[in-house]
Parts: sequence; C-alpha cells; structure tokens
Amino acid sequence: MANLQLNIIVVPTHNSFLLGVLDASVYVTTPVSPTIEINIPGFGDVLLPFVPNELNVFTSTTLGITEINCDQALPDGIYRIKYSIAPAYENYVERSIMRIDRLQEKFDNAFLQLDLLECDRAIKKQASVDLNTINFYIQGAIASANNCSEYEAIRLYNQADSMLDRFLKSNCGCSGNNYQINFY
Repeated sequence: MANLQLNIIVVPTHNSFLLGVLDASVYVTTPVSPTIEINIPGFGDVLLPFVPNELNVFTSTTLGITEINCDQALPDGIYRIKYSIAPAYENYVERSIMRIDRLQEKFDNAFLQLDLLECDRAIKKQASVDLNTINFYIQGAIASANNCSEYEAIRLYNQADSMLDRFLKSNCGCSGNNYQINFY
C-alpha cells in the first residue's frame, strides 16, 4: 500500500484573474477537510478549503481580496502556498512561486503594439533587442524566485516592469541607436 505523499502543482493559467493549484498527492485514504493557506503579496494569508485530487482555481473573490462579482487581476509577486491535511502540523507541503501574469500581459501588449513590418530595419532590430532584454529580466525574476532568492526576484521584476513602461511610452519602442552603436 502506498504511503501518504502530499504534493501540489501551481498550474499556469495564462490569466491574471486566476490562480490554479492542482493536487498531485498520493493518499492512503482521501482526506476529509484539507486546507490551503495562501500568502498573497500585499494582502497576507488566507486559509481556504481545498478539494483533493482536483484542480482548485482561485480568484480575487475566493481569496477575499475583492467583493463578490468584483473579480480583479491578482497581484504579481511571491506567493507562499501551504497545503495541509489533518493533523496540519504533521502533514503538509509548501511551495513558493513568483507570479508574473500581469507583467506578462504588459509584455505581450508591448510586443503586439510593435508593428515590426512598419519600422525601418534598425528600429526593428533595436525593438527586438529591447524586448529580449526585458524578457531576460522576467525570466531572471522567475528563476530567482524558484531558487529562494526573493530579493533578487523582486529586483529583476521591478527592472523589467520599469523597462516595459519606458518601452511603451516611446514611439515604436526604440530609436535604433543602441543597436547601431553596439551590434551593427
């Protein structure tokens, strides 16, 4: 007979309004009242019931951030998730994840707003360099969070966010000068 092995997987939803947590545990018997505790950046901890052997999807309403029927995008940042079954002090699993869905949506919008077919060659290359650099910071933030370097994750996230803001405020996202000076 299998031993109890608790495991959860935070599933990418590609939606800033949803947080998906999949139960990937192996149970001897199905638990009666499992719970999940989620530390939400800027909002603190919330303790909720958790349905075993299923994908549990949370919104700002179910997490207690907003009123019913007023769902909003969940904040980006480091989420700490603890899934436990009775007795909670002995049977639990914890995960920390860097949620970047809002930043990813912003990046996607920047990418889609850039008409690569309309810009001249140097501008297209500069825009590509800028977007690749921003994406590099985003991936660095995720990697840092996955390796317990929260300060570095937040620093890289903020750098990517700032660069995206500058990119979106500029006309076509570039001047072409950086590429011509550094890569041509």
